[in-house]
Amino acid sequence: MSSDLKGIEIPDNYKPSDEEEYMNPPQRIFFRNLLNEWKLQLLEDAERTVSGMIEEKAVFADPADRATLETDRNFELRTRDRGRKLISKIDKTIHAINEDEYGFCEDCGVEIGLKRLQARPVTDLCIDCKTKSEQKERVHRDDQPAPAQK
Repeated sequence: MSSDLKGIEIPDNYKPSDEEEYMNPPQRIFFRNLLNEWKLQLLEDAERTVSGMIEEKAVFADPADRATLETDRNFELRTRDRGRKLISKIDKTIHAINEDEYGFCEDCGVEIGLKRLQARPVTDLCIDCKTKSEQKERVHRDDQPAPAQK
């Protein structure tokens, strides 16, 4: 952890403000706390999913009921996989906060902005670079040949 964040406490009702110096220690602590709470929630959700699947020993005579259960489980597992990937991104973001590298676009280096970070704390691109990235993605996707129809 960055030594400039040790021992600093922020009030429970603290909200970052544009009136402050950008990414000062209280702002970084605010976002780190936000990310840690989000990570904890994701881990608790994953634990509930695993516990539920272990405890669920349902036997269905009706194949439609069994299919519904399997569909629900697959959906839940896909959701948890997205959560696992998000936890990895949260960990990367917390590391950036601790290294005082948080809040700046990875492509162009400009400030991402407090409102954008509050909306999506794990973002690492400013809105302009994210827009360009999505446009490139769309063009690249449109260049791909359509899958063969059966």
